Amino acid sequence: MCGIALIISGIRICKASSLFLESVPPASSPKAEQLVFSIDDLKAALRGRGPDSLSSKKVFLYSNTSSTVEEQEIISFIEGEEEKERDLAYLQRFEKKNKCLFGADGEAHELENGFPKFAAELHFVGATLQLRGINPIVQPLVDISGNILVYNGEIFGGIYINSDSNDTEILLQALGKCCPSNSHLCTITDSCDEKRQSSIPGVLSAIKGPWAVIYWQESSKTLWFGRDAIGRRSLLVHWPTLEDGRFMLSSVSPVSSIEQSSGFEAENGFNKLKFWEELPCGIYSICFGSHKSDGFIFGEVRKHEWKNAMVKELLDWERVSVEPKPEDAELSHCKIAREQHGMHSAHSNIFPSKSGPAQASISGPAKTVLIALKESVMRRTSLHTIFQAVTCDIRQEAHAPVAVLFSGGLDSMILAALLDECLDHSYEIDLLNVSFDGQSAPDRISAKAGVKELRRIAPSRRWKLVEIDADLSKLDLETKHVMSLINPANTYMDLNIGIALWLAARGSGWVYEGNNNDIDEDLECVEYKSKARIVLVGSGADEQCAGYGRHKTKYRQGSWLGLHEEMKLDMQRIWKRNLGRDDRCIADNGKEARFPFLDEDVIRTLLDIPLWEVANLDQPSGTGDKKILREVAQLLGLYEASVLPKRAIQFGTRIARESNRKNFGSNRAANQASAGSAAIHMPSNLT
Repeated sequence: MCGIALIISGIRICKASSLFLESVPPASSPKAEQLVFSIDDLKAALRGRGPDSLSSKKVFLYSNTSSTVEEQEIISFIEGEEEKERDLAYLQRFEKKNKCLFGADGEAHELENGFPKFAAELHFVGATLQLRGINPIVQPLVDISGNILVYNGEIFGGIYINSDSNDTEILLQALGKCCPSNSHLCTITDSCDEKRQSSIPGVLSAIKGPWAVIYWQESSKTLWFGRDAIGRRSLLVHWPTLEDGRFMLSSVSPVSSIEQSSGFEAENGFNKLKFWEELPCGIYSICFGSHKSDGFIFGEVRKHEWKNAMVKELLDWERVSVEPKPEDAELSHCKIAREQHGMHSAHSNIFPSKSGPAQASISGPAKTVLIALKESVMRRTSLHTIFQAVTCDIRQEAHAPVAVLFSGGLDSMILAALLDECLDHSYEIDLLNVSFDGQSAPDRISAKAGVKELRRIAPSRRWKLVEIDADLSKLDLETKHVMSLINPANTYMDLNIGIALWLAARGSGWVYEGNNNDIDEDLECVEYKSKARIVLVGSGADEQCAGYGRHKTKYRQGSWLGLHEEMKLDMQRIWKRNLGRDDRCIADNGKEARFPFLDEDVIRTLLDIPLWEVANLDQPSGTGDKKILREVAQLLGLYEASVLPKRAIQFGTRIARESNRKNFGSNRAANQASAGSAAIHMPSNLT
């Protein structure tokens, strides 16, 4: 994993195609920027995401204005001694050929240390948390051709990665083989495929797994950037404005930018100003050029089509069958009756096994989903060589490389049970549970019950329930920090969820230790900090399996089609509403969030199942919602978890209640103010 960033100064950024979905400010002349924050602020914000290394690299661009054609050639060189020697030799040859480098006014460029003063600068930053590969790497990576890559992601398929390799290094090699765009006239096409050469959109589209990328293709003087089609890795964008004329990409917002932006809002009475936006999922390029008339360098932004058919299908999110025919409905009713009888029989046994009687009535689709989910967890938790290097001085059985964000609810119980089947039994598994109401929070109660059930089905595993207790009234500094992490999200609901995720990922709490593997209040409670660098998170389960209350409302209002459209909307906006925020809050602790329910194959598997097999919202809560996942839980022997109702993290941890009291005086006042969706106005008592 990596925190990545790019700052571009001295370039006009303009929209080149209607393919680009978000509004881009009109091209503006380079000017003295009123910098909202410095590069050091940005590095500080990224540092928590990459505790193993942090580095940066600059690319300087200037135009060859001695040319007689209207469109000027762009010349670049990379900061660094070896690159500097190489580029200096090139520039000397270029100067000899062209006599001198002329500016737009006909005067020769002034040289600094043998180089012309640059017209533009691209500043790449990478903070690396290394989870794969034998040899430590430091981003940005630069290859022999001068291509530069900063990459935040994991490759779980599409491009082969062996157990000793690092994803970023392999991706740089693959991108380095891609054909360049046709010219410096910003006429990027997809003709590479016709020539049987790889294209950059083709390579990125092939990746299975979460990613955000910034890539400089030296041969074409083109910048490529984007994030995966689901949006599982954060990438924020700042389009040039009068307040700050730089173009910027970053995994996270620096603290100082939100402070200054908020000050501007307060001064002008305008609370909708957004310095950062979530970059819409997709693949983008900026091809650079320069006009002879003024010598300024410009960049044209384009959005590219996905080249992978499966990606396009997932974006369309169309299900094979949405509305049941009368005979399907009749079969479904018969099946429900059998399941209820089976569940009653299963619960009559105090300790039912995984092959208990309830499984006799479980559908084939549920078994298919179970297989897909297990493969997804396996892909996300296979131990690569880097883990051996990290844990060489620690007893293997005492180190948990993978943790679960754990409420004891249906989704986290499934992930924990599958992790047990995928991870060597010499490893512990940390179950991270947050409470803002001590032992009384619903999530703490269900977590303790969940651990007992996990110990029943997997008694040889050492499960560690990490109890993370928090007091919101004592978290003022932490709250301010999390506000910068959730930015550009700005509601109290986002903040509450962000604080809970941030505390969980930090993993600092208490565990009970003794001679047995049961939770016993008489055992010694000791302070504990999880060392796991990978955190499994249940995001995507509710959106895909109708777990929210609004899904039942849509079903009642519009039947099956209305339910399908609401679920489709949830999946198509999850990148903006959830995933960027969650990635930023979890990664700030040097942990990587992985989302098994959002694996490409899992999504495809669920879409291949008729909607009435996924959910039956005629049934009560805890039965019909996420029906297929409840069947998966039964297949895993998790009978108690299979009937638990949905409970959002902000309510299960009771942070919403504490936030309402702190910011609105009471729950009643908060409800009257619609506190969940209310925007946070600054200054406030949060800071």
